[in-house]
Amino acid sequence: MSDLGAGFGYLIKGQRWAFGHGRWFGFGLLPALVTLVIYAGALVGLGYGADDFVAWATPFADDWSSPWLGLLRNTLVVLVFVFGTFLAVITFTAVTLLVGQPFYESLSEEVDRTEGGEVPESGLPLFRELWISARDSVRILLRVVLYGVVLFALGFIPVIGQTVIPVLGFCVSGYFLSEELTSVALQRRGMVLKDRLALLRGRRMMVLGFGVPLTLAFLVPFVAVFLMPGAVAGATLLARELTATPSAGPVPAPSSAYTLHKD
Repeated sequence: MSDLGAGFGYLIKGQRWAFGHGRWFGFGLLPALVTLVIYAGALVGLGYGADDFVAWATPFADDWSSPWLGLLRNTLVVLVFVFGTFLAVITFTAVTLLVGQPFYESLSEEVDRTEGGEVPESGLPLFRELWISARDSVRILLRVVLYGVVLFALGFIPVIGQTVIPVLGFCVSGYFLSEELTSVALQRRGMVLKDRLALLRGRRMMVLGFGVPLTLAFLVPFVAVFLMPGAVAGATLLARELTATPSAGPVPAPSSAYTLHKD
């Protein structure tokens, strides 16, 4: 339980750091705002085009009589929009980090600098960092979708599906949200995805203490935008703790940056 509280503490410390460094808060806010505008436009477009898409996808129902035609297509329109919203929620952080890669890497470096000690740098060109971030984000999202399908199916189990499964769902989301956010600091430390996941598994409760409350907050889009700079700052503080803990295992040497080039 102490690790759970410590993880939440890093979330709070990250927000305090961001709000206490106004220039960096504004700096980290820009990518989240850009992503929000893109997603808002996409969802508005989906709202306007869902009817036409469903009609195109269900030509077999053109001759159905009322009310069955309307019932089928209205239900599918709702499902399409719900699915689009779900995709927006689970991909928002990954896309924001990708859009703001240079911003958040600089912010993370500044956190390391103000906290003292080594300020690692990946040494990779920007296009290579973007490629690695995009590839790893896809891998993480595939894991999230897989867990989501399993949990969705388990949700139909009476009682457990309405109590235990939603809690597990937030835990899974929080865990992988922590992975995405800590990746900014851990990639600079030369850690590939496999190493990062192993590191997080070693301190699951701390990772959940950081990620689950943030997941709940990120369900509100505008809140997600304003918390994003502090989330990256807090994830950097968390990464410092994880890589400094002896039980977490050895931290890859700087030469592992070469691994990133060859991966």
